[in-house]
Amino acid sequence: MRTLFVLLDKEVRQFFRNPFLPRMVVLFPLLVMLVIPWITTFDVRHIGVAVVDHDRSEVTARLITKIGASDYFSLFDVVDDYTSALRHLEAGEVDAILEIPSGFGRGLELGTPERVTISANGVNAVKGSAGMQYLIRVVTQTCSELQAERGIPSLADAVVVQNRYNPTLEYRNFMLPALMIMLLIMICGFLPALNLVGEKEAGTIEQINVTPVSRFTFTLAKLIPFWLVGFVVLTIAMLLAWAVYGLTPAGTIGAIALAAALFVLTMSGIGVVIANYSVNMQQTMFMMYFFVMVFVLMSGLITPVESMPEWAEWITRFLPPRYFIDIMRAVYLKGTTIAELGWNYGALALSAVIFDLWAALSYRKQA
Repeated sequence: MRTLFVLLDKEVRQFFRNPFLPRMVVLFPLLVMLVIPWITTFDVRHIGVAVVDHDRSEVTARLITKIGASDYFSLFDVVDDYTSALRHLEAGEVDAILEIPSGFGRGLELGTPERVTISANGVNAVKGSAGMQYLIRVVTQTCSELQAERGIPSLADAVVVQNRYNPTLEYRNFMLPALMIMLLIMICGFLPALNLVGEKEAGTIEQINVTPVSRFTFTLAKLIPFWLVGFVVLTIAMLLAWAVYGLTPAGTIGAIALAAALFVLTMSGIGVVIANYSVNMQQTMFMMYFFVMVFVLMSGLITPVESMPEWAEWITRFLPPRYFIDIMRAVYLKGTTIAELGWNYGALALSAVIFDLWAALSYRKQA
């Protein structure tokens, strides 16, 4: 134990003597959590809309006003001719056309409104589909409001939609836990690897190689400091998510802490394993980027695992981030307990044991 404490003291001193690493541990989470959620989003806004109004009634005027006031739409023009609106769509100036038929307002008062027509630009499938759904929602809500104000009974909707766990469908709430995971992958994976290979290039690791320090003690001394760094980074990220975006975990902090502890040990172990098999910084960086790209693209961080081919889904079962992602989103948004996520915790614990043991066994003394 005394040897371990001496090595830990060396690692801590080495970490804080570095003019870059302590600043990165603080500034990197700040940059990611304060900037990325605003620019990386699947929420579609400012959809260009042209309205073809054949009715010119009070009802259509109110509908057009609501479209223009919405942050989701940019009202481009209101015309009488569908052909001119179609020219705007073909030129890419608008993303959707809302055509209101003649007699729409009168039909609404009688309880038998004419159907409106929506034409969307399908080149950008995401924006076109979202634009149609948003327009349908605005038209439906406006008609229901007008009928209620005039005492006209509205027909009950055949489908009632409830968005559980994320009622506003705010993509940022879905993305914030993923960003926390990205921070732990980058910092707790890269730093131990670069730290160890840096000692190889500087030749200082030879001083450890000639001592009777065991490989397990040496590996623990490399893992524990960055395990603590991981908790510091996660704490900063969670505080920013609460202070800036108002997002707090629906579940317990303990469930997140336990998963983070296992995941950080896993990522640090992977970093040490890669450093043990590398002879210089370039090899380490290349290998780490390779694994990070695989983790990001195939673990469900950005695209759902269920949308992948069956062979790819099987590969994701061997990727530790997949289980941590499931835990973070379930605990943060749904309030799921540790017992309900037992399989995911077990998989993380197993991966931590495998990679940390591999890190210790792959360390070879040169003396």
